[in-house]
Amino acid sequence: MTFQDSAETFDMVLTRTFDAPVSEVWKAWTEGDYVHEWWGPSGFTAPVAEMDVREGGTSLVAMRAPDEMGGGFEHFNTWSYRQIVPEARLEFVSRFADRHGNAIDPASVGIPPGIPNEVPHVLTFASRPDGGTDFTVTEYGYTSPDVVELSRAGMDQCLDKLDALLAQTPPPTDV
Repeated sequence: MTFQDSAETFDMVLTRTFDAPVSEVWKAWTEGDYVHEWWGPSGFTAPVAEMDVREGGTSLVAMRAPDEMGGGFEHFNTWSYRQIVPEARLEFVSRFADRHGNAIDPASVGIPPGIPNEVPHVLTFASRPDGGTDFTVTEYGYTSPDVVELSRAGMDQCLDKLDALLAQTPPPTDV
C-alpha cells in the first residue's frame, strides 16, 4: 500500500483585457510609480513599491487599509522573481513580509487560513490586434476554494484600479 499526499490545492486565475498597449501594462507591474497608484483593493493605498524586477530580484510592496477598515494597517509582501520575459511573462513568488522584507507567517497578521507562506504567481501579457492587452494572472497553491475567491475579489479590485490608471493621460512618470 502506498500513501499519497491528500492535500488538495486550488489556483486562482483571472483574465482581463486592457485598452492599453502591453508596454504600459508591463510598466504598471514593474515600475514603482505605477504600482503606487493601483496596488491594493478598493480604498487601499500603496505606500511602498520598491521594485527590483530581475530574475533573482525581490520587490517589496505594501498596501495600507483605509481608516474605516483598520486604521491605516499595512500589509507588506515581497515578490521574488523566478522568470522574466519582458512584456510577455512575469513569474514570482509572493510572501507576506514585515516592513523590512523579512518573510512572516500570514496568520501572524490576521490573514485567514488557507493562504500558504509562499504563493507562486504567473502573469502573462499578450498584444491584441486593436492595440490593447490580454492579461492573465494565475496564483497557485491555495488550500481552499473560499480563499481562492477572497484572493480573486482582491485582485479584481486591484485590476479595476489598474484599468482606471491606464485610461489616464499621461501615465505616471519616474521621479
